[in-house]
Amino acid sequence: MPSATREQFHKLAHLRSMCRHKSSSMVDASTVAGIILAGGQGTRLFPLTQSRCKPALLFGGRYRLIDIPVSNSLNAGISKIFVLTQFLARSLHRHIFRTYHQDSFFPGSIEVLSAEQKPGKSDWFQGTADAVRQNVEYLLETQAEFFLILSGDQLYRLDYERLLQCTEQKDVDVWVATLAISEKEAPRMGVMKINEDNHIIDFCEKPNTPELLDRMKTPQSALKKMGLEASAGKEFLGSMGIYLFRRSALFELLAEDSRDDFGKHLIPSQVKKGRIAAFVHDGYWEDIGTVESFYNANLALNQEHPPFTCHDELSPIFSTSHHLPGPRFGNTTIKASTICEGSIIEADEITNSILGQRTVIKRGTIIKDSYIMGNDFYCRPEDPCETFVASKLPITPSIQEDCFITKAIIDKNVSIGKRVHLVNKNGLTSYDSENLYVRDGIIVVPGGATVPDDFVF
Repeated sequence: MPSATREQFHKLAHLRSMCRHKSSSMVDASTVAGIILAGGQGTRLFPLTQSRCKPALLFGGRYRLIDIPVSNSLNAGISKIFVLTQFLARSLHRHIFRTYHQDSFFPGSIEVLSAEQKPGKSDWFQGTADAVRQNVEYLLETQAEFFLILSGDQLYRLDYERLLQCTEQKDVDVWVATLAISEKEAPRMGVMKINEDNHIIDFCEKPNTPELLDRMKTPQSALKKMGLEASAGKEFLGSMGIYLFRRSALFELLAEDSRDDFGKHLIPSQVKKGRIAAFVHDGYWEDIGTVESFYNANLALNQEHPPFTCHDELSPIFSTSHHLPGPRFGNTTIKASTICEGSIIEADEITNSILGQRTVIKRGTIIKDSYIMGNDFYCRPEDPCETFVASKLPITPSIQEDCFITKAIIDKNVSIGKRVHLVNKNGLTSYDSENLYVRDGIIVVPGGATVPDDFVF
């Protein structure tokens, strides 16, 4: 880790270690290894994922989605982490290597495991369980007694220490993190049914018929015992895709059930075996699966009381330090917005928007309800041959004078010319062109694109 981040992490680790010593009924986090599944292709997030995987998406102007599960783990004292990658993983690898350096004075490491050819096996990861199974020989080398399996593209804060404490309170082999959901949400998630002891007695992946939905309703008595009220219209328990396995249980299940996915296959198999329970998360959680959910999760950061905050000093989100200066403003009116380091803003108005690092906006421009991801540079290096991919990027990515942009996502390193209006004047919900897309009614300008002067959409 960079020195500032390392010092901060060490202080937090010391404080949390002192707190753990006060409780004898908590599993030592040093006996837990994290496995972050970060190989998702993210087809529903296209064009944001045309050159990167979902976990590498920029969140909040300066973080990557992968920073959420990594930071949650580090904040809980889990410092041995495996990140399993596959699709378009270059930018994700670069971010991990730049951000999370192993510290010789602090035990632990973050190890990237990519899909690779092996003797007798040359397939891509076919699912979440298959990804773990194909790397089982590396997992066997660690002395971890528990494995915490996480997704690399979800947004939440979950106290893993409470989850570890539950393993001492109940004699089970597998814990599944869950939250209360409505009947409308149930068909897109894994849904479990529990008894009053929190043991999972039924599990169904994406129930979509009235019969299945009726079968998977959790009794109100069980919901009430968990502190959840069915009167709020949330009569189901949805899986968050977060699993805590005892070591022996994970390896036995992977050997006994050769199928590909935890939610569809292995978790239902474990339910039949028993010794599996639910851990209830009563807080914010968002599975970043679509352009709309990504857009909404980002702009929610601008709320007075955001459902997810980046300002928790006791549970910071670690990320790469870019050593950029503070943002600089001209005569700009700013309302309910987030402006990141290195930005140079001369715009007339910025309202309910996020401007990522090195964002440059000229005079007369108005930005509303938009996420501008920022830039990797103010002026790209010259390519005298003009033959490489870098030469396709704008020389000076920026938003020029007298533009009006609303309800848009502008990806990194984009050049938008003078007097451009991006307002979706025809109210389209979907649209495709070379340099502009619409998804869920949201305008998306892909990374490296150039929008010419006087363009109106």
